[in-house]
Amino acid sequence: MAGVRSAASAAPFHRPDAAAAKTRRLNRAASSKSHAPVWTLVMSVAASSLSFIDGSVLNVALPAIRQSLDASAAEVQWIVNGYTLPLAALILLGGALGDHQGRRRWLIIGTAVFGVASLICAISRSLELLLVGRALQGVGAALLLPNSLALLNSAYSGEARGRAVGIWAASGAIGAAIAPLIGGWLVDNVGWESIFYINLPFVAAAIAIALTHVGEVKNPRKTPIDGLGAALATLGLGALIYGLTLWSSQRDLSPTAALASVAGIVLLGVFLLVERRSSDNAMIPLRYFSDPCFSSLNMMTFLLYGAFGSALLLLPYVLIAAGGYSPVQAGLAMLPLPILISVASPIMGKLASRIGPRWPLTLGPVIVAAGFLLGTRIAVDQSYWTHVFPAVVVLSSGMALAVAPLTSTVLVSVDAEHTGMVSGFNSALSRAGGLFGVALLGAVLASTGKALLGPFAVALVICAIVAALAGVAAFIGLRDFSPKKGERVAA
Repeated sequence: MAGVRSAASAAPFHRPDAAAAKTRRLNRAASSKSHAPVWTLVMSVAASSLSFIDGSVLNVALPAIRQSLDASAAEVQWIVNGYTLPLAALILLGGALGDHQGRRRWLIIGTAVFGVASLICAISRSLELLLVGRALQGVGAALLLPNSLALLNSAYSGEARGRAVGIWAASGAIGAAIAPLIGGWLVDNVGWESIFYINLPFVAAAIAIALTHVGEVKNPRKTPIDGLGAALATLGLGALIYGLTLWSSQRDLSPTAALASVAGIVLLGVFLLVERRSSDNAMIPLRYFSDPCFSSLNMMTFLLYGAFGSALLLLPYVLIAAGGYSPVQAGLAMLPLPILISVASPIMGKLASRIGPRWPLTLGPVIVAAGFLLGTRIAVDQSYWTHVFPAVVVLSSGMALAVAPLTSTVLVSVDAEHTGMVSGFNSALSRAGGLFGVALLGAVLASTGKALLGPFAVALVICAIVAALAGVAAFIGLRDFSPKKGERVAA
């Protein structure tokens, strides 16, 4: 007979203990010091928006950057990958540093690094200096992103957490909507270098609020950082992603790319062995992966954001390069995406806290897949409203269902002591998935003008398959998830 059991009995990492209780008390004290949790929400929005805004602005500026710097297709990919490589390699370390040494501290450090890097990108007049700035932006994002969400998770609980995460997702979407319009105007009238100045007000706001209105939150247990695990994770992820980056830019598995990829896989294998021996003191306690909910959420993240990131990168580029759109028009073409996500995310975050995340996280990716298939109809010399608009609306609707429930469910899938690390791990997976999108971009960039449309359609079909698999992962992995505050339904 089916029965209901609590998450504490369903999965070992949900069991409350003294350290977790102490963490919750410290988190509440931090919220009290910050006068109101809303300040933590505002700070998290300002900090994490840096990554969203920077990505959406860059998408409409890539054709101009390529023309201005006379860059090849491979060099254009490095402008994207130069940011993704350090971000994915260091984001686990960024979350672990925040958990142990203070999440506010490392958010401030990461945000400051991102601001300096944005200035470097803005003043760059060569591809080499731009790549340096992009890499440094990746380092800053690796430090600020996991700690931003971990601080937000500490400030709220229950339905309020779901609503806060929904607002966080909606605010990022609004920023992503406005940024391409402003960025497109800047590209047309000032120059592509100016788009990086958009980041600076968000840097200033996030640091100011963090210093004055947000209390520090960290792991109360006096355990040292898993230094060996951190080094192995960073080197392993870095080597693997470097190999994938070389493969995607060269569209050929060269000996260097193969060697780097194999070295990365070996290092990550050693990392898993070390973490297994470290038990609860590990950088990533491996007991988390025994829970199908945790594992499926991370698999879904990798698949869905890999497909979605590909669309955000490919669609504006193709509209500009093959469809004759200006950068501003390409930004406007994507406007339904942030509008729908900003409207629906707070509602879906709260709703998922009540009914459970399984159906939103199953249906959302399937609808996203349908949007990709509609996008294969895009061609030259056609109406936006009959071909581009339907695809963007369907794609946007699917993401609006999934974004907030996915983020909030990941944050509550582990104990409070490791939210920074888990947020970093989940973000690393989303960025790693995006690398495959860049590989698809390389195949599209091999053509020019109208010839872009054929490879573009093939890439969208691949994205549709990947998105549908993300929905399958959620449906299977969350089958025993109960809507009643983390309870699981026993088979």
